[in-house]
Amino acid sequence: MTIYIGNLSYQATEEDLKSVFEDYGTVKRVVLPTDRETGRMRGFGFVEMQTDDQEDKAITELDGAQWMGRQLKVNKARPRDDDRPGNGGGGQRDRF
Repeated sequence: MTIYIGNLSYQATEEDLKSVFEDYGTVKRVVLPTDRETGRMRGFGFVEMQTDDQEDKAITELDGAQWMGRQLKVNKARPRDDDRPGNGGGGQRDRF
């Protein structure tokens, strides 16, 4: 499982996020997507932890928490939808 973190401060770094989530267990990976054009952080990120129990505890404790002047939105990440525009799927399904 991967955790989605929304409404992040644009000043947050991977190390900042890792530090927060380490309070709930072992952090395996942190990803902060950036805008291709500007290189600026997009305001959300993903954290992967060692166990589902650790991820569940982090979600429960951090969803709605204030951090770096923002109220975090923390939940289980949804799988990528390959039919979305921009993901090579074209956004439309074949019609018969």
